[in-house]
Amino acid sequence: MREIQSNKHAWEQLSHDHYLHFKKKLEDGSHQLNKYIQQEIGDLSGKKVIHLQCNTGADTILLAKMAESAVGVDLATDNVKYAQKLADDLGVTNVSFIESDIMEFMDNHNEKYDVVFVSEGALGWFPDFVKWGKTIHHLLKDDGFFYIFEAHPTFMMFDTGQLAQGSTKIKYPYFSKSPDVENSIGGYASQPKDGVEVHFWMYTISDIFNALTSAGLHIEYFNEFQEIFFDAGGCKNTENELYNYEFNKGLFPMSFSLKANVLKG
Repeated sequence: MREIQSNKHAWEQLSHDHYLHFKKKLEDGSHQLNKYIQQEIGDLSGKKVIHLQCNTGADTILLAKMAESAVGVDLATDNVKYAQKLADDLGVTNVSFIESDIMEFMDNHNEKYDVVFVSEGALGWFPDFVKWGKTIHHLLKDDGFFYIFEAHPTFMMFDTGQLAQGSTKIKYPYFSKSPDVENSIGGYASQPKDGVEVHFWMYTISDIFNALTSAGLHIEYFNEFQEIFFDAGGCKNTENELYNYEFNKGLFPMSFSLKANVLKG
């Protein structure tokens, strides 16, 4: 798919910068899973974890330190290369990385895992949630679970430049099925890179729920939070790399978490 290949090329412009950024933060201990993930993910001791759309592997490495083993999967060749280098640099040996388009992964990978993990900026980079849900079910052991912490689509509708001024102006339609196209990528762990073509698909809560339930998963919980996991411009760092606007006191969610498991019977 041309849009996916274009996104792959764009992400590879960030790989080296992301490697350097997260290596420093992992070495000084400042990069951690946010407090909500830590509270909800539970004890991973003895568990095999797979992290889909892992970028350059920083969170995969954190998961590996909590689990028996962790596997990271990412579309971008250079992300996988630098993820493995990051693990090698830090001496983390119970982690490995696989290059794959998530839309093709279940066709080529049949290993089963206790936990399928997705987090922070992964959704929106593919157009087919039905295939996504089937992939998650395909990877899970019968007694395993799926966990995601992600940007809430309500927040993603807003013009973040306007949000910084306290104005909730809608810029991106909630029900749009056409990807938003940008010519720049990056900014949270790298200087923005221009001259690329980036395609990002809006997703809805019903997209996520329907994809998981139609694939045979039972949703255990769905939680919504005021904070987001990056500074969208004008945000305040509340704690543990979670951000919010000072005016957003119970007005709208910016992130959510969801846990699901294989439907029994």
